[in-house]
Amino acid sequence: MRIRTVEGFNLSCPLAQPFGWSQGWVNERNVGIVRITTDEGLVGWGEGSADVEHLAPLLIGADPMDRNGLWERCFHSMYNANNFVGFGGSALSAIDIALWDLAGKATGLPVCDLLGGRIRDRVAVYATGLYYTEGEFPERLLEEARSYVDAGYTGMKTKVGGLSIEEDVRRVAAIRETIGFEVQLMVDANLAYNATTAIRIGRQLAELDVFWFEEPVNPRDIDGLLQVKAALPMAIAGGENLRTRFDFRDYLTRRAFDVVQPDVAHCGGLTEMSRIAAMASACGTLVCPHVWGTPIMIAASLHLAATLPSCPPARNPVPYAQEPVMEFDRTPNAIREELCTTTFVAQDSYLDVPTGPGLGIEVDEESLQHFCRRV
Repeated sequence: MRIRTVEGFNLSCPLAQPFGWSQGWVNERNVGIVRITTDEGLVGWGEGSADVEHLAPLLIGADPMDRNGLWERCFHSMYNANNFVGFGGSALSAIDIALWDLAGKATGLPVCDLLGGRIRDRVAVYATGLYYTEGEFPERLLEEARSYVDAGYTGMKTKVGGLSIEEDVRRVAAIRETIGFEVQLMVDANLAYNATTAIRIGRQLAELDVFWFEEPVNPRDIDGLLQVKAALPMAIAGGENLRTRFDFRDYLTRRAFDVVQPDVAHCGGLTEMSRIAAMASACGTLVCPHVWGTPIMIAASLHLAATLPSCPPARNPVPYAQEPVMEFDRTPNAIREELCTTTFVAQDSYLDVPTGPGLGIEVDEESLQHFCRRV
């Protein structure tokens, strides 16, 4: 079996209700996906960047089962030219996920079995939403928060950093009052603060029993992260903007994160994320995958999360303490809901790990064409 074609697709869809966070405002959703086809007609799907034309020549004619070798070939073609840190890393991530999907389909096994076998059949998730929207506060914002509680989610995440400290604290306080203290509440600043300002708002958020404070400072400011971590009682989370185990190494060994959040569509795919997760486990850092995409990415993240050991090991491990908790985006996204023939629905704040071959999902070709701008 040999790789015949490598194709990238940029997908987009408009949003009926634009939303924002500390770094921007969007009126559409966008995602890149990759399709790899073999000479035997098998198809594998991946997600990350669709800009794979510079890597495709390294893959055409190769054995798709040689995942490690192909990863190294592609990585080193970009690393020496310093092209891995941006779109290059996301392109390799998409290719790697597609190769794992192909390997599973070729062997009839789900990806988690190829990764060594599952530890759990379902993965705990929290609802990501509660973004800034025009005229949201308080009615629409709090109605959204209540909807997650009513749907059975045991945790949810909102944004800070897009308003003044006083306004953001008031917003988070209203959410906490609405959902009660039995539901975990996390906040994400998306790099909005320097260390001093992050500590200032963090001390107020701690009084609201915020479980983790995500990306309080620039992800490359490891000393700033350590300063914030030393000053605040809640967990510090981050890592979605880092690439490969080489980026993650110092953050893990220096314990800059209490919760690390690698993104399978950007950190190097399943091959590299499994290495990052092993490093995190050795450093005693809980892995909670960052997930912001289509069922392709959701499935890949579930397969990886299914194989993660509890951190630390415990007789009765629970989510947030020892068990991984995966992000589950609940903001409106037609691509997420329509691209694949199967969508993921949480039950009691858990998602089932797919059991079909490969990723266990199939892309609907009509939906693909509807959303795509082909690369």
